[in-house]
Amino acid sequence: MEWHACLDEYQKLVIRMSTPRVVIDNTVCRTATVVKVDSARRHGTLLDAVQILTDLNLSIKKAYISSDGQWFMDVFHVTDLNGNKLTDKSVISYIEQSLETTYPDKSLGFNGLTALELTGTDRVGLLSEVFAVLAELQCNVVDAKVWTHNGRIASLIYVKDCNSGSPIEDSRRIDRIEARLRNVLRGDNDIRSARTSVSMAVKHTERRLHQMMSADRDYERKSDLQCWTDSPVVNVQNWTERGYSVVNVQCEDRPKLLFDVVCTLTDMEYVVFHASINTTGDKAYLEFYIRHTDGTPISSEPERHRLIQCLQAAIERRASEGIRLELCTSDRQGLLTDVTRTFRENGLNVTRAEISTAMGVAMNVFHVTDATRNLADPKSIESVRQKIGLGNLKVKELPFRHHQMAERQDEHEIGVGGAVLLSLGSLVRKNLYNLGLIKSYS
Repeated sequence: MEWHACLDEYQKLVIRMSTPRVVIDNTVCRTATVVKVDSARRHGTLLDAVQILTDLNLSIKKAYISSDGQWFMDVFHVTDLNGNKLTDKSVISYIEQSLETTYPDKSLGFNGLTALELTGTDRVGLLSEVFAVLAELQCNVVDAKVWTHNGRIASLIYVKDCNSGSPIEDSRRIDRIEARLRNVLRGDNDIRSARTSVSMAVKHTERRLHQMMSADRDYERKSDLQCWTDSPVVNVQNWTERGYSVVNVQCEDRPKLLFDVVCTLTDMEYVVFHASINTTGDKAYLEFYIRHTDGTPISSEPERHRLIQCLQAAIERRASEGIRLELCTSDRQGLLTDVTRTFRENGLNVTRAEISTAMGVAMNVFHVTDATRNLADPKSIESVRQKIGLGNLKVKELPFRHHQMAERQDEHEIGVGGAVLLSLGSLVRKNLYNLGLIKSYS
């Protein structure tokens, strides 16, 4: 470590003590890469570490978190999405450098873009209307994420001017964009809760989506996942002798689960002092020992109930409803308008979307159902693919719940449970490519 000439020995000691120490080991565990992080404890430290790992689309199979006074020790057992250890030296180096940074960069390449935040009542075809308005207003969508949950929609869309390629900063133009989008979100029956905002501030997209949906109080509405699967089981009890509130979560395992839970606890101003995370097959078991930032445990039944609701909602928001469609094609003005209009015309409802562009190529992911949020008709999917291009739009994955229902039906009919193996390509190198850290990800 190189020191600035003006630093005295005490300042150097403070920097050494506050800088996280990271060890990445591929030898101690047969099935996963072990990432150890020792750092000074501050609010949000755990979330920063989990965020770095999940932004690389790594799976956290196990984790142990413990604090001793003002010091934290985090141990993560991670793999890529194919269940393999990490062997790519560029990935390992990026993890080390990011975790050793006291305040990691959270921009993820969104500087120079204008951020549009949208929340409102979800309905079939809404996304198509939003992208049509943006195209009409000469806004080029560079990146976007869209979540739906319990009849609500939240979206964070990054745009630039179609002609100049610059961020949109003119106040009158921003007012016009906000007004048009607000009218689209309101539709015929959402006069009060439709919200839009425009910002130049850089945000971590998925954390901000959680904050937006929580502010929209989606957790108070009836779950729209009950027809698909059991809701996550969340229990909260106080350990009076030690002054902790103990949170237990049991649910289906999936990528970014730990991020969603830790993000919610952090934004609700809880501090995690100890935790253990284990996954077995398709199940995840998480236990957290928490206190408020002032050091006190949960003090009332309404607060306990609200925490349970918020954690259940955080887990459900990212649950993949519907068929996963991946679009990879040359980017052009109006592409998203055409694609989402085709979905709408064929009775498909977008329940989640991830939009990204790099080097003139659009790489978009859509999760779609029919208009009633049931599994889409394969004929509708095939019709959409024919219109958009069979080589451009591919069916990558049926929803896990569909496999569960099919297995139950097979067991009922013939007594044999089928197993469905999905092959998911690792997105780690693509993320590093988008961050400009490697030259290719092929």
